[in-house]
This record gives sequence, structure tokens and C-alpha cells, in this order.
Amino acid sequence: MNIEVRELADLGTDARRAFFERDAGVGEVQSDVRDIVERVRREGDVAVREFSNEFDGVQVGNIDVTDAAERAYDEIDDDVREAIEAAAANVREFHEKQVPEDWHEEFGDVGTRELGRRYRPLDRVGVYAPGGTAAYPSSVLMGVIPAKVAGVEHVAVATPPAEPMNPVTLAAMHVAGADAVYSVGGAQGIAALAYGTETVKAVQKVVGPGNKWVTAAKAEVRGDVDIDFLAGPSEVLVVADETAEARFVAADLVAQAEHDPNASVVAVTDDADLAAEVVAEVERQAGERERAETIEAALEGDASGVLLARSMSEAVLFAEEYAAEHLTIQADDDEALLDRIDSAGSVFLGPYTPVAAGDYASGTNHVLPTGGGAKRQGGLSVDHFVRSTTVQRLDRDGLSELSETITTLAEAEGLDAHAQSVRERFEE
Repeated sequence: MNIEVRELADLGTDARRAFFERDAGVGEVQSDVRDIVERVRREGDVAVREFSNEFDGVQVGNIDVTDAAERAYDEIDDDVREAIEAAAANVREFHEKQVPEDWHEEFGDVGTRELGRRYRPLDRVGVYAPGGTAAYPSSVLMGVIPAKVAGVEHVAVATPPAEPMNPVTLAAMHVAGADAVYSVGGAQGIAALAYGTETVKAVQKVVGPGNKWVTAAKAEVRGDVDIDFLAGPSEVLVVADETAEARFVAADLVAQAEHDPNASVVAVTDDADLAAEVVAEVERQAGERERAETIEAALEGDASGVLLARSMSEAVLFAEEYAAEHLTIQADDDEALLDRIDSAGSVFLGPYTPVAAGDYASGTNHVLPTGGGAKRQGGLSVDHFVRSTTVQRLDRDGLSELSETITTLAEAEGLDAHAQSVRERFEE
């Protein structure tokens, strides 16, 4: 594995572009995904079964496997069940703090303007859970629990079929409170949730992480249904000073590289000795992991590396421009550095806050924007599952107080009927 320290100030145009223009690869498959989505929309379960056979190698019998999730809960090992329940409790507790409250107040000096805002949950939501033979119970918890906390009545989960399906992932669906579980993955799973089939009930919104086929499908159905956001390969940025422990920094880089050969894993520091130690630790730790081949591919990617900044201020400027999905700050005055960074999906402060804590059990959500998306939006939360409505009531004096302002602006816009709708209320 070939990793070397690069000086941040000396990065050329192409090197900087690789760091700041992380590509999810959606364009490569968009045309094929468009055909898949259209076929599922037209043919329903028939298309779902054909694509499951083609892409997953599984002859799907029952698409609805909700009962299997309940059975799996009783079948898994006690320690795994307890871990799922503990993680679920923490995720639920954190997201319950996010539930917005209706409000209603009176405004105005002469008359009365009663103004307010109310929040109501969506009716039906679909959560995509990566899986198949792999176990991703954490992604299930992160998608289903915020929706249920928000009050969504029907939360459906789509996950790739397998023989057998992973019981840990199925059990997590039961613990999280999923109302329906469907054995369908990939682009066809997104299409089924968005448009419905004979078996799958259509939803209003689709959320959850996935590969480039899933992401491309979310882009395709967006507009017909709402989505959370388009996410690409996972990424982490570690900002560290001379007080950081090299093996901790390296461990976070290696852990994130484990996700995907296209993952972006970056460390930036102003200490040359630390940078060299991190490289040595990364090389040592990567070779000891089970997914060493995937880790090495990610670490050798153009969007990964260990960077040496001239100062922590330069490191902070890089972090703000990078807008990481996961930002970990391992430095003496971590909160002061954080105060200077606005763009990050989720932040991990201090040496004993690995990204894995947020991935599984601290309570925060791990469904986060990638590719610089943190400059525009935050991660998955209760907010994604509620809609707001403004409510107002004016009495006669309250409208009179506003009448001249309303009619003047309406006439300036050439909307005479708007102005007259106010005047009509004061004519004898």
C-alpha cells in the first residue's frame, strides 16, 4: 500500500478537485436505472421479481416478509438482541428531542393577528436498508426510528432479498417498529416504494443509504415522491494537532475505508511528526483487518490521504471547504476549532469519540450528506418526516391595520382582485 504525506499548500488543481468533487458515480448508471424504474412502475411485482433474479440471484417468493422480521427477533442470539435494543433506545431518545412543537401567538398593536405554525407527520414513508446477506441493522434503526418518533403511521422497509435473509437486520426492523418489510433491493426497491406494486404500498417519501444504483433511482423518482438526499460513498475527515494519538486517527481512517473502495478518508494536521506516525499506523492497522483489500483500495484513492497544513487555521479552512460527512476533531482545543467550521454532517470531538459511536449507538443519526452536501443540509432527522402548516386569524381591526400595506403591494403587482378582496370587507 502506497500512502505518503502531502503538503496541503502544494496540492495541484487535479489533486484538489479529487478532494472537493467527490463523485457518487450516479451518472454511470442513470440510463439503466431509468429503465428499471419505468418497468417497475408499469409491471409492478413481475418486474420486481425479474430484477431480483437478475441482480440478486434470488427467486423471490413472498415480497412481503413482515412476519419474518418478527420471527427473527426471537431467533437471534440474546447478546445481539440486547445490543440492537440498547442502540435503538439511544437513537429514539436523541430523536425525541427533535420533535417540533406547535405554536400560536397574537401580534399587532391595534387589532389582532393570531399567527401560528403546526406540525404533522407524513402518512407513509419508505426506508431503504442495504443488506442482502450482509447485516446492516444500524441503518434500519437510523431510518425507521426517526420516522416513528415523528408519528408516521406507516413505515415500510425495503431491503435486498437473500437466501436466507439476514436475521439480525430483520430483527432490527422489528425493534425499530417497521410496519411492513419488503424483500426487494436496488433501484427496483426504490421504484417499488415510490410507485407501489400489487404488494408494495406506495409511500410519500423515500429515505436511506445505498449504492450508486439506489442513489440514481432516488434521483429518478424525486419529484413524484420526496427523498432525503442523494448520498455517495462514505467519507471521514480527521482534523488533528500535535496532541492527537496517531493510532486513534489511523483507526478512524481505516474504519471508514472499510465501507467501500470508493470511500474518501482524509486526515489533516499541522504537525509533521504526527502525519508520519499516522501513515505508519494506517499501514499497520489496515493489514490486520478482515476487509484489508477494500481498505487499501479506499486509502489509495485520489480522494484519500494524509495532508500536512502550515497551520491549524489552514487545516480549518480545508475542513470547511471539504464539508465532510463525518468530521472528527482530535485536538487540544477541539471546540474552538469546531466554532470555526460550519459545514459537516456529524462531528466527533475528542480522542474517545470514534465515528463508530455515531454509526451504531451514541444516538445520533448516521444517514448523512456526502460529497460536500453538508454545505446545504444536515443529516436524517425527525424534521424529514414532518410537514408544517402556518395558521392565521385576523379580526376586523387587525385587517384594517394591514389594509393599506396589502392593497398598495397588490396594486403594485397588478393584482387588483387581491386588493379588492381586502376593500370588500370594509364597504357598506
